Amino acid sequence: MGTGAITQYIDTAQVTLYVFWVFFFGLIYYLRKEDKREGYPLITGDPDGTGEGFPPMPSPKTFLLRDGTSVQAPRTDRPEVDYKATSAGFLTGAPSDPIGNPLLSASGPAGYSLRADKPELTWHNDQNRLAPLRVATDHAFDENSPNPIGFDVVGFDGIVGGTVTDVWVDREESLIRYVEVKTPAGTSVLVPNPLVRVKESTSQVLLASVTGKQVGEAPTLANPDQITWLEEDKIQAYFASGQLFAEPSRREPLV
Repeated sequence: MGTGAITQYIDTAQVTLYVFWVFFFGLIYYLRKEDKREGYPLITGDPDGTGEGFPPMPSPKTFLLRDGTSVQAPRTDRPEVDYKATSAGFLTGAPSDPIGNPLLSASGPAGYSLRADKPELTWHNDQNRLAPLRVATDHAFDENSPNPIGFDVVGFDGIVGGTVTDVWVDREESLIRYVEVKTPAGTSVLVPNPLVRVKESTSQVLLASVTGKQVGEAPTLANPDQITWLEEDKIQAYFASGQLFAEPSRREPLV
């Protein structure tokens, strides 16, 4: 047997398999640990109130953002969501029953992510990406398309929830993101544009997810001319959850 002829007394295929197993285990361990940078430790119903599981939490890593700021993950602080729900059973993992207005409960489909409470900027970081037409004066409606400003906003119950006063456009995509509505109480709320249907023949904006009254209870903006990531998540969660929470009958089984 010549020098270096190790294949004659070592099962190369088996060694290769073992090396692959070790590599694959290490890869899964690494990925499983890295994906705990968001959403962990879990807040559970256990006595200690948290759930870490295996593998343990990774050490904090600093990420540099394109606007020059930085963020650490996992987060060192423990922000709390304004969660308004109670367990419907006595076992861990039992369904939750919302308390008060279910669209504002942060429970189930009304849940939202604690994103940064600052507006998203355009690619060049020189202006807010989302803005109302009164601010984004370089945008306008096409003369052949319906303009919903001035139309009544009607919930699925047929009740008028307010009047459209403006629309919010995405400066990067050149499309409408939100419809701004002035409610009978005088407040202004934003309704996600994908959840509305403009009926030009009756000068109405129709909603299928919420009632007319619930439009006025939607989250409002801290600054009337800008919207933050956090505010977007709350607004989207409010109106989208209406598909299930707007009225009790929507939460019942179909059969």
